[in-house]
Amino acid sequence: MVSLLLTNPRFSSPHVARKLPARENSKKLKANGLVIRGPRCAVDTPYGGGNLTKFPRITVWDPYKRLGIPPDASEEEIWSSRNFLLQQYAGHERSEESIEAAFEKILMASFINRRKTKINLKSKLKKKVEESPPWVKNLLNFVELPATEVIFRRLFLFAFMGGWSIINSAEGGPAFQVAVSLAACIYFLNEKTKSLARAFIIGLGSLVAGWVCGSFLVPMIPSFLLRPTWTLELLTSLVAYVFLFLGCTFLK
Repeated sequence: MVSLLLTNPRFSSPHVARKLPARENSKKLKANGLVIRGPRCAVDTPYGGGNLTKFPRITVWDPYKRLGIPPDASEEEIWSSRNFLLQQYAGHERSEESIEAAFEKILMASFINRRKTKINLKSKLKKKVEESPPWVKNLLNFVELPATEVIFRRLFLFAFMGGWSIINSAEGGPAFQVAVSLAACIYFLNEKTKSLARAFIIGLGSLVAGWVCGSFLVPMIPSFLLRPTWTLELLTSLVAYVFLFLGCTFLK
């Protein structure tokens, strides 16, 4: 029995029989020049983009020095520096975060400085008004600053009236345009003051003041600057349009 087992060995274990072919196959693959490698894990890849270039000023505290710009740089210079650095170090996550953080710090500081400037300007104006003489305070009580949209709408209306008067200067005087402008001024004032009598007085006063000032200012204009069709009445009406605009827009 012993001689039979030695001359003709047999393995009864099925696991050993399965492993032997695998070893033989691996030997054959190595003999043919093929190398079997194990799978790589994603943890083996280095953090931050592998071999990508790293931003050298990533730990610089000053945001201006980090972006490589002076403290008095303009907004255009700040944006161009930020875009250039992001393009140069694109793909490196920590570098991009550092550049964006510096850019946001500069924008926030600029916004805070603008707010402080506006607040200081308002406080200075308020202080000057408080220190002004009593007659100036009484005069300012009749003045208000409306919304920008309201200012531009009324400015467009009276500018249109002025252009219409200039276009029709060869045909006749600007009496109709002046009447329409006065009616518009009274309407705007009545909408603001809720008093038709007060609106009529302010509107008529603005027209008279503008007409009187125009009568004095227009003759001082050199004649070579004026067209032959531009009469004294037309130029005086243009000054009156300005006074009507100021009266219905800024007076209470």
